[in-house]
Amino acid sequence: MSKRLEVKITTEEAKRQDEIISKLSQHIKDKGLTFFIGTFGCQMNALDSEKIEGVLTKLGYTKAASEKTADFLIYNTCCVRENAELKIFGKLGALKHRKKKQPNFMVALCGCMMQQDVVLKTLKQKYKFVDIIFGTYNIYKLPELLQTRIETGENIIDIWETHQEIVEDLPSIRKHQFKSCVNIMYGCNNFCTYCIVPYVRGRERSREVDDIYDQVKALVDDGVKEIMLLGQNVNSYGKNLATKPTFTDLLERLASIDGLKRIRFMTSHPKDFSDQLIDSIAKHDNICKGLHLPIQSGSTRILQQMNRGYTREEYLDLVAKIKKAIPSATLTTDIIVGFPGESDSDFADTLDVVTQIQYLSAFTFIYSKRTGTPAATMENQVDEDVIKARFNQLVAAVNTIAADFMAAQIGNTYEILLEDSSKNDATMLSGRTDTGILVHVKAPLNFIGEFVTVQITNSKTHYLVGEIKVSEDL
Repeated sequence: MSKRLEVKITTEEAKRQDEIISKLSQHIKDKGLTFFIGTFGCQMNALDSEKIEGVLTKLGYTKAASEKTADFLIYNTCCVRENAELKIFGKLGALKHRKKKQPNFMVALCGCMMQQDVVLKTLKQKYKFVDIIFGTYNIYKLPELLQTRIETGENIIDIWETHQEIVEDLPSIRKHQFKSCVNIMYGCNNFCTYCIVPYVRGRERSREVDDIYDQVKALVDDGVKEIMLLGQNVNSYGKNLATKPTFTDLLERLASIDGLKRIRFMTSHPKDFSDQLIDSIAKHDNICKGLHLPIQSGSTRILQQMNRGYTREEYLDLVAKIKKAIPSATLTTDIIVGFPGESDSDFADTLDVVTQIQYLSAFTFIYSKRTGTPAATMENQVDEDVIKARFNQLVAAVNTIAADFMAAQIGNTYEILLEDSSKNDATMLSGRTDTGILVHVKAPLNFIGEFVTVQITNSKTHYLVGEIKVSEDL
């Protein structure tokens, strides 16, 4: 399909949904209907929820204070971990009684969970009251699905097995005016043996460079100072596009946008982290130096079983190159404990890598068996008690390293972007350094969204406390 034809298709589809919105909006406004979105999972899901909120707002809905008071409740689901699925089923169980008492109350489910046949079967058998079910590929069709539900009174299930096209210019309600996430690609081609994502998000498909650039430029013109670029594997960006742009090419283009103070990205796959990408990060002041680089295991044997595409030694060599080119860089990671067949020696290798690299933080996960993945049927599943003991040992090691690192920052000066007020102390605002370190500082609320220079006065295991330097005008 040519680029010209693809753009024509997506533009026509967006226009069709807009026409449906025009028809529905007055009905929804007249009734004064409210919505609430419960979001589970990763930042990709969070960004999808922003798009859903944009669509619902355009439809005439207003946001409810909580899910308990909403006329239309949407759960945007995650299936990466079993606990996330159990939480959704628990919430649905609690909604049965409410649906009986309030027949006009509507429930919709979307997201990764919905792409699994076993989940759909359960929903059809036990949760027949759910009004609308859709997946990861067709968020833009929500107005049409809602219209069909209202007009027919029948429950709607619209799940696609594969993506069809990328629809640009969906309305979106940003959580913050000064920072935003931007999808640069969808899906994944890696097929790590433990991961369900390629099956529920589909194959990799990248957005055009010009479309991404135009979106980011418009966001910056609207006051955004920091952008987070999102993809399951941003390093493989562009492979399905006709001109074969690389992720480095995209970064170079975006780094040139005047007024874009910070560019972050996730997630990076170690096997695709090129020398050119390292050079680009080192060269540009507005490409952040906090890098998320999932290792998953420090054992080459386990990495091979996971189908990660690199060895322990290759990962360590990559980190060495990053630290040499970017001395200020901090690294965070993902680690799975208890992958099938993981021995004491394999786990020791993981602890050794953690000690060598000195991660700023690590997202540590107990292996979760996902039906439909190769790892789910592997032999030598690790005993639960052994997994828990290893998990606790890993967390303790990561916390010790983090605490030592944070303590060493006392006295240093950093520029941070103040993002939000502290939940525990309204006089304290929170922000992050270029390298991703969380810092709390006493400042007035109107400083949210501003860059300030702070001097670090105290440290905790996972964050720093600082004071705004006297030169800053309070």
